Amino acid sequence: MRVAVLFGGRSAEREISLKSGEAVYQALREKGWDAVKIDVGPDVAERLREIRPDVAFIALHGKGGEDGSIQGLLEVLGIPYTGPGILASALAMDKIATKRMLTAAGLPTPPFITLEQNGAALESLAAQVLQAMPLPVVVKAPTQGSSIGMSIVKREEGLVPALSEAFRYDPVVLVERFIPGVEVTAAVLGNKRPVVLPLIEIVAAKGVYDYEAKYTPGMSDHIIPPRVDARLQEEIGAAALATYKLLGCRGFSRIDFIAGTDGKPYILEVNTIPGLTAVSLFPDAARAAGISFADLIEKLIALALGQEE
Repeated sequence: MRVAVLFGGRSAEREISLKSGEAVYQALREKGWDAVKIDVGPDVAERLREIRPDVAFIALHGKGGEDGSIQGLLEVLGIPYTGPGILASALAMDKIATKRMLTAAGLPTPPFITLEQNGAALESLAAQVLQAMPLPVVVKAPTQGSSIGMSIVKREEGLVPALSEAFRYDPVVLVERFIPGVEVTAAVLGNKRPVVLPLIEIVAAKGVYDYEAKYTPGMSDHIIPPRVDARLQEEIGAAALATYKLLGCRGFSRIDFIAGTDGKPYILEVNTIPGLTAVSLFPDAARAAGISFADLIEKLIALALGQEE
């Protein structure tokens, strides 16, 4: 079978996508697959028609690849693909839409507000934040991944620069209450019978799991199992599965949590195309479950073809 590895693209996460795609391509070659790399651009439909793959492996991160766009094109072309479909991808890519769904379903997520600039001064918007919730807060660009456009604000003077940074990427900004606790991520694998792989605690060298910490070797530690009590780990696993099903995910996704110091789990966001680099979390969780990287890639293709485990 021929596999088209879609990677690169034009999002702010292009460099990470190039690494993920190369890792996937090498794993497929190692396993003997007929794999072809496509750096996604305006000619992607033409390239796919030329190559005529049996399945596409999506290794794109961010807008244009993780938001339902490429999934829609592949649906039109009739090419099966890895990961969640159009709707789940679009919902998960928008952190505000995700949080509204979580809230409606009664699943735990930090309290939040949204802000639109619409000509308003940033100082005025900062005042709205202070009126709505106490510091510290987390300011996010809601349709970006890899912590792009994200800031943790502990002092009033940090609000305006944080809002300015987030508005660089999106016209609407998400501000949520900072929840103290342990960062934990849950990797979920499967279609009709999804399973939660071993949970991972994330410890960033400089205290914040930002872009640098995520993609620089030695800047973060992945601890399996996480250093939180068994009851809380069970609650995180259950909430991860509930979120996966709520959004209609398939194939794989990663759900990020804070295990709060109050003993409760809080869902932060859903990643429908988790990183697949040498320092990425999903492959680490798979290895802890006894699944090698190359076997994981093959498993994702099987799931894309509807071959349930």
